[in-house]
Amino acid sequence: MSIFHFAFNVSDLDKTRDFYGGLLGCSEGRSSDTWVDFDFFGHQLSCHLGPVMKVENTGRVGEHMVPMPHFGVVLEYDDWRALADRLTAEGVDFVLAPQTRFKGEPGEQSTMFFYDPSGNPIEIKGLKSMAGAFAT
Repeated sequence: MSIFHFAFNVSDLDKTRDFYGGLLGCSEGRSSDTWVDFDFFGHQLSCHLGPVMKVENTGRVGEHMVPMPHFGVVLEYDDWRALADRLTAEGVDFVLAPQTRFKGEPGEQSTMFFYDPSGNPIEIKGLKSMAGAFAT
């Protein structure tokens, strides 16, 4: 199995640590004065100080316009539900609140969108069967 590596810019490492490490529960890896790595649900995020990417709601998915670009992870449904409940309880300001879309279709998925403290959009999906990740 391969793990995905994604390096991107953030504006504040302390807020980034609080968000990814504290709120999302991601383990911190290596770091320096200008970057920090996280275990993002089994994948490597490298958060570097620098100008944050431009984001616009240009992605049409079903009935919604979603922020582009964005990144995220696909979780087993029960893990997704637990995270959605925790983020809701913590008062996260969702771009797209936890919900299920494409009900009854091969690509049925639960999803939620929110921003990190630097304005980077994140989508977390939940599937009842991981085999559905590429269903058509």
